[in-house]
Amino acid sequence: MKPLEFTNFKNFKMMIGKELPVGNWYTISQTMINDFANATLDKQWIHIDEKRAEKESPFKSTVAHGFMSVAMISRMLEETFVIKSVKMGLNYGLNKVRFPNPVIVNSQLRMHSSIKDIEDLKNNGIKITFSCTIEIKNQQKPACVAEFLVALFE
Repeated sequence: MKPLEFTNFKNFKMMIGKELPVGNWYTISQTMINDFANATLDKQWIHIDEKRAEKESPFKSTVAHGFMSVAMISRMLEETFVIKSVKMGLNYGLNKVRFPNPVIVNSQLRMHSSIKDIEDLKNNGIKITFSCTIEIKNQQKPACVAEFLVALFE
């Protein structure tokens, strides 16, 4: 997938209310889940103990942390668009987040997103509100639905 390209914020603001390209698929491996568990110190057995999860979990497998899906949004957005004039970007926060469906190990995820709003910020910046839905391949309910905010500066 080729990202949409914009010269500057003025051109990008035409995207308010529009969809971004659908992202690439990412396979969520046990190594990724373990790395996230180590980074966040959330080592609950449902994430990292494969044998116990197979026996005791209703999913019969380990599952990724819900916040792992949220943490992937930045990367997934990066592949959908480029604003050539951007010098710096910051995660600004989240308005709403839900995890409607567990992400079982080796599931494939991709993101659907759109631009909900763009506000001007001081210092030559904009705050973008994205509507994001992280799809699980072959599942009706998504892994994550979130309003994700980013600040970009020219």
